[in-house]
Amino acid sequence: MLRGKPGEKKSSHPVLFCGMWLIMVQKTYPYLKDLLFVSASAAMLVLAFPRFDLGFLAWFVLVPFFFVILRSKPLGGFFFSLLFGVIFYTGIFLWMFRLPKYTPLHHILLGVYLGPLSGVFGLFVSLIARRYRPATGLFAAPFIWVCLEYMRSNLSFLSLPWALLAHSQYQYPILIQIASITGVFGIGFLIVLVNSGLTILVWPVLRRPSRTISASTEPLLSRGAKALVGTAAVCFAVNLLYGYALTSKTISGSECRISVVQANIEQSKKWKKEYAAMIMETYDELTRKASQDKPALIVWPETATPQAMNLDRNVLVKVWQTAKAASVPLLLGSSQQRKFEENKTRTLRYQNSAFLLQPVARSTRNQRYDKIRLLPFGEYLPFNDKIPWASIGIPKIGGYVPGSEFTIFELPEYRFAVTICWENIFPDLVRRFIQDGAQFLVNITNEAWFGKTAAPYQFLSMSVFRAVENRVFVVRCANTGISCFIDPCGRVLDRVKSRNGDDIFVRGVLTASVVPQDSRTLYTQYGDWIVWFSICGAITFVIPAFSSKGRRFISAVGLNESS
Repeated sequence: MLRGKPGEKKSSHPVLFCGMWLIMVQKTYPYLKDLLFVSASAAMLVLAFPRFDLGFLAWFVLVPFFFVILRSKPLGGFFFSLLFGVIFYTGIFLWMFRLPKYTPLHHILLGVYLGPLSGVFGLFVSLIARRYRPATGLFAAPFIWVCLEYMRSNLSFLSLPWALLAHSQYQYPILIQIASITGVFGIGFLIVLVNSGLTILVWPVLRRPSRTISASTEPLLSRGAKALVGTAAVCFAVNLLYGYALTSKTISGSECRISVVQANIEQSKKWKKEYAAMIMETYDELTRKASQDKPALIVWPETATPQAMNLDRNVLVKVWQTAKAASVPLLLGSSQQRKFEENKTRTLRYQNSAFLLQPVARSTRNQRYDKIRLLPFGEYLPFNDKIPWASIGIPKIGGYVPGSEFTIFELPEYRFAVTICWENIFPDLVRRFIQDGAQFLVNITNEAWFGKTAAPYQFLSMSVFRAVENRVFVVRCANTGISCFIDPCGRVLDRVKSRNGDDIFVRGVLTASVVPQDSRTLYTQYGDWIVWFSICGAITFVIPAFSSKGRRFISAVGLNESS
């Protein structure tokens, strides 16, 4: 019997391997391409936010992401949307590694919390697109997106209204004026709507026979697609016209000069007794310099004093002497314990407060505001008696208790409110101060924790929207961060900066004029009504998708018909 050579039998193995490899690549290539599209879309969206500040990307960067989830089954849509969220939030929150005791484990937990919320978006949009047509899924996308952003912003102690889609537009005043009507969620709705319109325009060109939608399902262009594109175009045009009209108006009224002091005290020295005298001397020197501009108010940042002013009489005397020498009302922050520090006492409870000293009007009572919205895991541990935080590496943090009164500070000629640190990222809290009579807003903060990262600039981007939403001036005063003045149209008028243009980790004072406003915008009065509108819209699309009668309902609305 003839037998082949041993080498001939083995030579078939590489051929077989290459064939199997080619088959595997052919089968997985679409998924690899989808992964690339989603990853690129999420990474480019990060570039739309500070410090990259390429905000224009937000208006079209979601198109590849939408394209992928439209062609996916619902579970695939969930996975790709989850991946999108994980990449985006990982990039946005890299600065958190500058916080003491923050570890990769905590970053993973952050992703575990935020990721599934993004996944739900892809799940629902994919489900609706598969049940009906791509245009229908894209019509639903803005409603679902806003609902999920609002949910992320209002989940008890896990509330995190950070890096909302609207925040990418803080450098474009004309595009964000609608916030005075709808708040930030309305701008996010518009951005997603525009991305949806662009996606349906390129869908007939870029699609190929899909895993879930046949190639003949969406004629060019369907009735629903035309409605989507037309709606997006009209809404964008109206927003531009509205923004142009408002930003063209002159802000008039009696002016009030305010000075902000940015002392740039190093975080490593801020709470050490040996540096207490140096810190007070620095503030005294800068305050005297600011008083030369004859302001009506001088502002120090959050936790400016090295010890609690209301517990340490020596500190109170020094602050009072500084205010008296300047002959100007002095607003300052004073806290009894540093943030992100393990609690070493079990008896004292502290508050993070703002004080207004009025040495030129001794008959007027000094006023105080206690921070209402405390920073979880920085100033307190949520549900500390029920959740074993230590088991996941979170140290014991405590000592702070929240305030309860929405204090309106009063001076003879105007009224204002103070937010402390991250309180300024919560639009509902700020709106309450304006409703109670504040004519402008002062945000005192200490952003030295975050180093030279994107965090101070992301804080600034959110403060811009508090000004636009309520049509009031916002004054930011930071230990180091970005101390600046923002007008009611969201324009950053000026900021403390060095000669070479640096605005963080520099020392200085800045004096500018604000115009106190008795403002009552639609948003100030009614808040996030756009969210309830979005919830109704989302229900209209999502619930029928689970129902056997859903196709009939959507067809009746007119979003499931061909041209």
